[in-house]
Amino acid sequence: MKSTKRKLGIRPCTWVYLFLITFTFVTSQVGQMGLSGLTVSLLVLMLALIKGQLVGYYFMGLGRVKGLWHWPVFIWLFIPGILIGTAFYLTAARV
Repeated sequence: MKSTKRKLGIRPCTWVYLFLITFTFVTSQVGQMGLSGLTVSLLVLMLALIKGQLVGYYFMGLGRVKGLWHWPVFIWLFIPGILIGTAFYLTAARV
């Protein structure tokens, strides 16, 4: 088995898990505080896209594969992310 570099004695996947928990907590707090607006919406969307990419890379094992297998998850996140971001932007531009 390939050894992984540990930082502070913690494996990389554990760090990613802690980041996922932190991003989820931040998103939850944004909703609890009732923050709104284009910037906040795009920030929450960006956090969701980063979380999806981290899950694909570390927990679905796409970080260890070569070739085209990285692209399906990236495209699956990128296209809806762009469409949702555009919808937020166009809606905010009308107001």
